[in-house]
Amino acid sequence: MSNLTSAHWPRLDYHNFKDTIASVHMWTQIIGKVRLKQMPWINHSWQVTLYVSSTGLTTGSMPFEGGVFQIDLDFINHTLNISTSTGAKRSFGLGTGSVAAFYGSLMDNLNSVNAAVEIYAVPNEVEPAIPFAENHTPCKYDAAAMHNYWLALVRVHNVFTEFRAGFQGKNSPVHFFWGGFDLAVTRFSGRPAPKHQGSVPNMPAIVMQEAYSQEVSSCGFWPGSDAFPHPVFYAYCYPTPDEFNKQQVSPPEAFYSGEMGEFLLTYEVVSGSADPHHTLLQFLQSTYEAAAKTGNWDKDLQCDLSALKNL
Repeated sequence: MSNLTSAHWPRLDYHNFKDTIASVHMWTQIIGKVRLKQMPWINHSWQVTLYVSSTGLTTGSMPFEGGVFQIDLDFINHTLNISTSTGAKRSFGLGTGSVAAFYGSLMDNLNSVNAAVEIYAVPNEVEPAIPFAENHTPCKYDAAAMHNYWLALVRVHNVFTEFRAGFQGKNSPVHFFWGGFDLAVTRFSGRPAPKHQGSVPNMPAIVMQEAYSQEVSSCGFWPGSDAFPHPVFYAYCYPTPDEFNKQQVSPPEAFYSGEMGEFLLTYEVVSGSADPHHTLLQFLQSTYEAAAKTGNWDKDLQCDLSALKNL
């Protein structure tokens, strides 16, 4: 049976890809730590993120003494690729080695192109946080499953990009956070927020406080967990008005999780709909409107710049 659904959105089964995602999650953490080390700090940790690319996930350009370099996870050819502005290139295959082996190979290859980086080599937002060099558990990597998941990320990325364009206030890029392994985009009201009191495992409180230092309406896509074994779209706002969870959102299959404090819509509902692109846009727009209405956001922040495409 084909793994494609309506308009070529791939079918996803958490139980089929969870072990692969667990491996790739650690790989993206290592790569993300390199980006964290090399980039100047940008508000809300935007400098640390990865991006969906035409072959997988990429760091984009990072500065080093020789110019810029880039690290790519290629989920078509299933390789890690390093390239520099000096013309140097290195590559190695993605397989079933340990996290420690991946970490060692990446550091050795960066050193060989004169882009050596010393990172804080411990993962964030996970428990237990085993240092990369000490994690000798064999990685499991199903190339077909990861390629399929990346194809879903591509589809989601394109919808998120369209949604992002409908807002003229401050908003984030569409970017991939390696800590939580989620693709996200965030809008800002332009007002400061109360000091954030929440926490996540192995993450300094000051990072969370800076990330939520302004009022936000945020949405994203996450692969799921053993506790919630479904790839899912989420939407939340901070601070959260009392009436936020009582708002009507679309499509009707979307629901509010009191435990998570956010609206959820499973990927299965979106990918199985007659028009997945439109269904996901409905969810993004209606949850933003719920945040804007209950948070009293400026209505003029919403915009339509589509006419400019004809210039």
